[in-house]
Amino acid sequence: MRAPLLLPSTGLYQVLGFFRRGLLMAVVIGGAFALAQSLLPGHRFWTTLAYSMSISFACWFFIDGGRLLAARWANRKAAGTPDGQASQWPGWGWMSLVLPLGTLAGYGTGNEFAARLLGHEGAHVPGLDLRSIALILVVSMTPGIAATYFYYTRGRLAASRAQAEQAQRLAAEQRLMLLSSQLEPHMLFNTLANLRALIGVDPPRAQAMLDRLILFLRATLDASRASTHPLDHEFARLADYLELMQVRMGTRLQSRLTLPDELAAWPVPTLLLQPLVENAIKHGLEPHVLGGRIDISAERQGSQVVLRVRDTGAGLHSVNPSRRDGFGLEQVRERISALYGAAASLELAPAPDGEGGALATLRLPA
Repeated sequence: MRAPLLLPSTGLYQVLGFFRRGLLMAVVIGGAFALAQSLLPGHRFWTTLAYSMSISFACWFFIDGGRLLAARWANRKAAGTPDGQASQWPGWGWMSLVLPLGTLAGYGTGNEFAARLLGHEGAHVPGLDLRSIALILVVSMTPGIAATYFYYTRGRLAASRAQAEQAQRLAAEQRLMLLSSQLEPHMLFNTLANLRALIGVDPPRAQAMLDRLILFLRATLDASRASTHPLDHEFARLADYLELMQVRMGTRLQSRLTLPDELAAWPVPTLLLQPLVENAIKHGLEPHVLGGRIDISAERQGSQVVLRVRDTGAGLHSVNPSRRDGFGLEQVRERISALYGAAASLELAPAPDGEGGALATLRLPA
């Protein structure tokens, strides 16, 4: 497969764009001025056009080129914005020098070029008096003033956009940190409460459960400190957790985990599926007398990776609305919304087959 053609943001493509903008401005402004001057007695259109366009283009070249050089110097130590627009504005102090100097340099250069082009002996604009020459100077500054205003407003918009994006990122990070700090105690307190109840009725099973808890916490300690980890690590932590729960529930809890090899290394937020599994046990299997099974699977579907947590427990009932809007589901929705935006979704619905229970479907962009 042939690689896509990528146009560089700097170099030849940027230089061509620079001259293309200047030529367009010279044609519009120089042509309009030459047309207006040709309507006056004693002015020839083509001669006036040559001088007007040469001066307009030269003024634009020196003013806009000076702006870029001044911006590079003024912002040489600045970090810049993500799209690089703010670095194109040097500030009003620099532009107060660039505008008049660029206009004078552009007028002299353009006038000289047009005179040589037309074969005139001196660099002058034939048929124009000092008042008309002053008017040409004023008109010649129009491209520079327009470019100055354009890049000034563009730079301010880019800076405002960068600040807004940074604020959103900081807010998302803070929200994720808060949710992560809530998640681990939530799971741990539930487990300790179950362990406390088991100590009084079955000490050997309580001891086995405590051993499993130690192994589980040791294994998840590193994962909880990271923001993401491979999907096979997520499944390994879930397997540890389900073994821990099986010590307490016995044969009432069965589990099945299915992870394709192609998705083993795919990165996911740490402990993303943990609340869904807890939700399935607490609201699905524990209220069910016979218990049931939890199936956890991953699948690639086009541009998405689909993660499913399915239980064969009590199912979704109106008497238990917390299963649809509880802490676990809210926590997962908050995390995927902050990380992926509208590209990710979480849905909890009755299982579509005849075994009953509920199915949580998590879709993430691949």
